[in-house]
Amino acid sequence: MTDKILYEKIFKNKSDVNLWFAYPGTKGFAYSSLGYMYLYKYFDQMPSVNFEPIFADTKKTKIMAKDIDLCGFSFSFDLDFINILNILNQHNIPLKSSQRKENDPLIFGGGPVLTANPEPYHEIFDFVIIGDGEDVFEQIITLYRENKSMPREKLLEQISELDGVYVPTNPKKIKKLTCKNLKIITTPILSEESFFPNTFVIEIERGCSNRCGFCVASYINLPIRFLEYEEIIKNIDLGLQYTNKIALLGAMIAAHPKFDKICEYIYNKVQQGENIELSFSSLRADNIIPIAIKTLAACGQKHSTIAIEAASERLRKVINKNLTEEQIFNCVKICQENGLKGLKIYAMIGLPTETQEDIDEFIALGTKLKNAFKGFHFSFAFSTFVPKPHTPFQWCKREDLKSLKTKQNYLKKEFHKIGLSADFSSAKWDYFQSVLSNGGREISDIIFEIYENGGTASAYQNSIKKLKPCESSLETPLPWDFISMTPPKEFLKSEYKNLLKL
Repeated sequence: MTDKILYEKIFKNKSDVNLWFAYPGTKGFAYSSLGYMYLYKYFDQMPSVNFEPIFADTKKTKIMAKDIDLCGFSFSFDLDFINILNILNQHNIPLKSSQRKENDPLIFGGGPVLTANPEPYHEIFDFVIIGDGEDVFEQIITLYRENKSMPREKLLEQISELDGVYVPTNPKKIKKLTCKNLKIITTPILSEESFFPNTFVIEIERGCSNRCGFCVASYINLPIRFLEYEEIIKNIDLGLQYTNKIALLGAMIAAHPKFDKICEYIYNKVQQGENIELSFSSLRADNIIPIAIKTLAACGQKHSTIAIEAASERLRKVINKNLTEEQIFNCVKICQENGLKGLKIYAMIGLPTETQEDIDEFIALGTKLKNAFKGFHFSFAFSTFVPKPHTPFQWCKREDLKSLKTKQNYLKKEFHKIGLSADFSSAKWDYFQSVLSNGGREISDIIFEIYENGGTASAYQNSIKKLKPCESSLETPLPWDFISMTPPKEFLKSEYKNLLKL
């Protein structure tokens, strides 16, 4: 099984820095992560870096652990810390920065989990990239090369002077890095092993301007930035030289000012006989356009997804999801009229101010959709609300487990009655995620204890119950307050009061 490398490999006669870049999941998942793969290509093309990717399922490495200078991790999901510690342990690298000696590699991390709140993991990482890492890695590698003989502590002091780089042993105010001159990012390697086999992914925009009250992905990726239309078209053509599978990526792809033209370009190619399989990372029910659905259907897609989060307009207003029922129905109408056969609808329970009436609205909405669009397939997927850093709802309490399970069982039963399928995330694992997302340095010992006890549900349960509950107010300092972002904390407080009508 051969991977297709879509970039120019450079000959490296002598490299100064041995670097592992790790993904805390299988190779298949790593190859489907565009952020990870962008840095894979970036490091591989640095003449001074002897680079090797490693994964949770890597059995043998080309570079010996004792020869590694830097080891980085892409950290996208809270529960991935188990695999991060597994990888370190597997290669006999001390799990805590305080235990590492002068000849041990420097361990660094980046990604959404660490950008939002690195504090629970402060003992694991020697340094952390906060925000978009595109512009800082060359500085890090250069600084390391020029000072690698320097004592570890002094070297980390130097690294801590770089913008957007957080060294937990040298805490200070950090401004999140935001890449202003965004360059187009595309899949650098096509692989059958990828979770999305042989799919050429193109990031056409970054960020989301809608700012739903719970959405950390929206807030930490502001402002919204769009890639140039000409660059997108050029890269669609590039991808089609190697595969017929194209995916357009972004939190708000339909907001791209030329999204209709991008879809038309692909649609016309299909009409001219080209075999293209197209997928979108997301559709928004409030700005769906017929050409987008027509193009998806022409490319063989039969189903897509939308997120409504709440079924009642009242609750959607509370969470700043400005979506009306009329827009939902119009979205389905456009989907059905332009060739799709069904939609999966993402939603959330346990949102702030939610009542039983809001829960019942899901049944009412499902019934109305089923009756209005005969032969069109609907399914629902429910997660539970997890308060996240840097959002207006970071001050909201999470609903207790028993209550959430009661709601899940109720919805399961009622959806079965009306003949619609509904999937539910684990309320228990969402709770564990909540503890990790909102913790500070005080939960570091808990993290290591969970790992040492196997990372099972019971390991989480037994360790987390030792934490003392703490009440917080708008004035209580938060573990991530040292990270400066736009919009600032004062805006989040104002939005919190505004959305909850306090």
